[in-house]
Amino acid sequence: MAEPRFLPLPDVATELNVSESQVYHMVRSGELPAIKIGGRGQWRVERVRLEQYIEQKYAETAAWVAQNPLITPDPE
Repeated sequence: MAEPRFLPLPDVATELNVSESQVYHMVRSGELPAIKIGGRGQWRVERVRLEQYIEQKYAETAAWVAQNPLITPDPE
């Protein structure tokens, strides 16, 4: 069975291991692209967009780590 193209916010929260309210905030702020569908306007995140978001966060984290190296004391 193929994975669904669109994920509801609770599934996105599970994928990212964060709360549903955090995902809702990311969607409402525009940080994580999503669409509203159906008569009740339920949010859905396209799986491809979620993967792109994760890759973007990896790149941002790598840049932050490069700019903020961990300084260890000299072993003297």
